[in-house]
Amino acid sequence: MNNEQINPRELLQQMFAAAVAAAQPGICIPRYMPQPPKGRLIVIGAGKASAAMARAVEDCWPSRLEGLVVTRYGYAVPCKHIEIVEAAHPVPDQAGETASRRMLELVSGLTADDLVLCLISGGGSSLLPLPAAGLSLEDKQAINRNLLKSGATISEMNCVRRHLSAIKGGRLAAACHPAKVVNLIISDVPGDNPADIASGPTVADRSTCSEALAILRRYAIDVPQRVIDLLESGAGESVKPGDPRLPQIKTHLIATPQMALEAAAKVAGNHGIACHILGDSIEGEARDVGKVMAGIALQVSRRAQPFQPPCVLLSGGETTVTVRGDGRGGRNVEFLLSLGIALQGEPGIYAIAGDTDGVDGSEEIAGAYLMPDTLARAWDQGIRPADSLARNDGHSFFRALGDSLITGPTLTNVNDFRAILITK
Repeated sequence: MNNEQINPRELLQQMFAAAVAAAQPGICIPRYMPQPPKGRLIVIGAGKASAAMARAVEDCWPSRLEGLVVTRYGYAVPCKHIEIVEAAHPVPDQAGETASRRMLELVSGLTADDLVLCLISGGGSSLLPLPAAGLSLEDKQAINRNLLKSGATISEMNCVRRHLSAIKGGRLAAACHPAKVVNLIISDVPGDNPADIASGPTVADRSTCSEALAILRRYAIDVPQRVIDLLESGAGESVKPGDPRLPQIKTHLIATPQMALEAAAKVAGNHGIACHILGDSIEGEARDVGKVMAGIALQVSRRAQPFQPPCVLLSGGETTVTVRGDGRGGRNVEFLLSLGIALQGEPGIYAIAGDTDGVDGSEEIAGAYLMPDTLARAWDQGIRPADSLARNDGHSFFRALGDSLITGPTLTNVNDFRAILITK
């Protein structure tokens, strides 16, 4: 094939779009719909994709249903029978707490003939912020902000959230008893552990209060004494496997990061370019992952090892950012900026990194593109890439160059998408 005919940026954009499209609820939901129950069907859910999931359920459900789901502001999709509530993410607000209480009330008093269909996707942890007894929403907000800045992994953050909650960590499922529960889940976490997706409101949890307390201490998260007391006493313990209230639960992962990466790989293959998936659950500091990926890309480009160019290196997962600066950043642009600095303008290497939900960090920007001339264009504008990285200011850096990836709400979420195209 003639590499000169390839528009690298367009190819990378097509791959990102394919990854997002593969995780759309309208495609994934129908094949997992349960049989109608003898009694009522109650639909509940939380996450950035939950409203779109609710709409997909309504489109293929043959009879009566009712329900309530909560999604991020701007992610609502009109439904006829399922109420859609919007709340804040990533730091929770009162709307989310109120919706959480209403959801627990909705599933109370059900019978064994009833069925609860639970629609869960990434972002649900912040959208279901109902505090454990003795804690306040303000406590949850402060802890959440500090966790987001700490560099803790998503699994660690969600462990803490489960043990400070009145609805997560299996508690919502327990409230549905004795009704049957079917979970339809879009995974946004490394490893696809249902207990970590939206902090597992409708699945059993093996983690403990003592683990949550150790995480808070590990990252020096300052919390009120009442939080310490809750965890030390075990009063915040989540619902464990074998709990008699959880015998009739079925869980289906209807979309995952691996599925999205495979869809993107097909796009590259259609252009005659080999695609190599390096992992769907890569974690670590975003800037460190960027350096490692740069080393691999350079070896491919200069030595044709371990892969022959042209090729694409694909990866997913969720990196972390330990915030030290005051810039406008997110983990995907942090990764990409670090990657670019390590590559130092190496010819023939292009990249894209973005969050499949359309929001990288707290910005309404999915991510960005990296070109071989990215650093040179930045220097021409008087922008020092290393300074931008030190300030955690990736969004400002790429926006100034016109290289931001802006999608708007994608109505799904299978975590981060990273593709490095090596053309020679």
